[in-house]
Amino acid sequence: MKLNGSDIFVECLKEQGVDTVFGFPGGAVLNIYDALYKARDEIRHVLTSHEQGAAHAADGYARATGKTGVCIATSGPGATNLVTGIATAYMDSVPMVAFTGQVATPLLGKDSFQEVDITGITMPITKHNFIVKDVTKLADTIRRAFAIACEGRPGPVLVDICKDVSAAFAEFESKPPKKPRSAPSGVSEKDIEQAAEAINNSKQPIILSGGGVSIAGASQEVLELSGKAGIPVATTLMGLGSFPGTHELFTGLVGMHGSRTSNMAVSEADLFIAIGARFSDRVISNVKKFAPNAEIMHIDIDPAEIGKNIVVRYPLTGNIKKILKALNAKVKKRDYSAWNKKIDEWKVSYPLKYIKDEVLRPHYIVERIYELTKGESIITTEVGQNQLWAAQFYKYTAPRQFISSGGLGTMGYGLGACIGAQMGRPDKKVINIAGDGSFRMNCTEIATAVEYKLPIIIAILNNGVLGMVRQWQDLFYEKRYSATSIDRGTDFVALAEAFGAKGIRVTKPDEVDAALTEALASEDTPVLIDFQIDKDDKVFPIVPPGAPIYELID
Repeated sequence: MKLNGSDIFVECLKEQGVDTVFGFPGGAVLNIYDALYKARDEIRHVLTSHEQGAAHAADGYARATGKTGVCIATSGPGATNLVTGIATAYMDSVPMVAFTGQVATPLLGKDSFQEVDITGITMPITKHNFIVKDVTKLADTIRRAFAIACEGRPGPVLVDICKDVSAAFAEFESKPPKKPRSAPSGVSEKDIEQAAEAINNSKQPIILSGGGVSIAGASQEVLELSGKAGIPVATTLMGLGSFPGTHELFTGLVGMHGSRTSNMAVSEADLFIAIGARFSDRVISNVKKFAPNAEIMHIDIDPAEIGKNIVVRYPLTGNIKKILKALNAKVKKRDYSAWNKKIDEWKVSYPLKYIKDEVLRPHYIVERIYELTKGESIITTEVGQNQLWAAQFYKYTAPRQFISSGGLGTMGYGLGACIGAQMGRPDKKVINIAGDGSFRMNCTEIATAVEYKLPIIIAILNNGVLGMVRQWQDLFYEKRYSATSIDRGTDFVALAEAFGAKGIRVTKPDEVDAALTEALASEDTPVLIDFQIDKDDKVFPIVPPGAPIYELID
């Protein structure tokens, strides 16, 4: 049958099973939005307040559901407003397809109104991108974009569609989506046997479980390996939930804000098993002194990550789930050992702790959120101290439960991601733990949450400063607080109510439970809680820049 480009666009989304898209219209995508209007009973379009909010919402939707997120923007500033969200998804391996409108093909390269080279701009932050100048190539380009986004190591793909393409006609034949190509395996039977032998012979092994474990659906295999061989497990920030935070073998985060137990275990281990992690600088800190006594085993889908930041003795490249299944079959069962005893003693001696007094502490707030939700909520965060307190004091027991910008560290990420996660998982209560600095960057997305009657909770840990930057100024810059005070008198409760949400202010510890209970009871209205905390509360432990991870400040 013959369809115009906009109808082909919609039909291709249906082929891919897309039921929700996030976006903001404009001139170059008017034809596409007209087609979306006609298909409104089949595809839900979520109108955000800003294109960056659309990108973060598509990202949060993808992380919460495991599906590919979709966002749309017009040409020029609409497209460039997606860039931060695309880069965020790229750094954290999130499957997303971003569609942008472009000027008509005769106007390309002429500095036309709202023309930018968005494919050139996004080339370094996408797995691949396309510009479509021929309507006959539109359908196959969209199909390819979805395939690329979710195969292998996932990531964002951008499709730029010229306006005349969206209006032109072409023959269209519906096709079922292709199964993603499996990642090529660089692992032989001999590799598996050598890796299993290394695990069986190790006396003090430790596992680092990263975000790739959740992406691969390999949490059960990591749990089996850990339990069978009695190996303690630490996680990266992105790996939270990939191994149960309540498990007896869990040691906490590792790296700059890792637990003392995790960092000491890594530093004394004789075998370090990294699974679905990329050895970022926030994990290894001083590379020459990272895991100094250990041989390194690295299991990852992306061969480019093997040996990139640290020397690896046992590289295992390919599908993590398949590799772990093969490895588990050859690993020997191990009883509680002297190493396990030492780890348990460290956990008792060096727990995460904070001052418990009459002051409203962020650590306490996160603990109460955990208790009152019974650990079952999806938590999104902004970036900074709020992110780390949420990581440390909420126990994540399942993949896709902790949603945060890890690699890029994007302030303003959490609210959009919270909206996307709630729309993708309406069966869960989704809570955005935010700092006041990050929150105000994209606070207009409250209007989106109100319009779509989303019962999200926005828990602002409001200290009136850019908390993490101020913490570094305090610890490492002799208390020169340059441009970090943002106590501008903004009334976040009044702001929430101006948008049509519910606002609650909390200033004392004994007000926390009542506020959270009220917020958790909301079924169709966003609730913002302004928790007013002290500006000098800090995230501990912290490894000073350039120091080995065993030299922590508590």
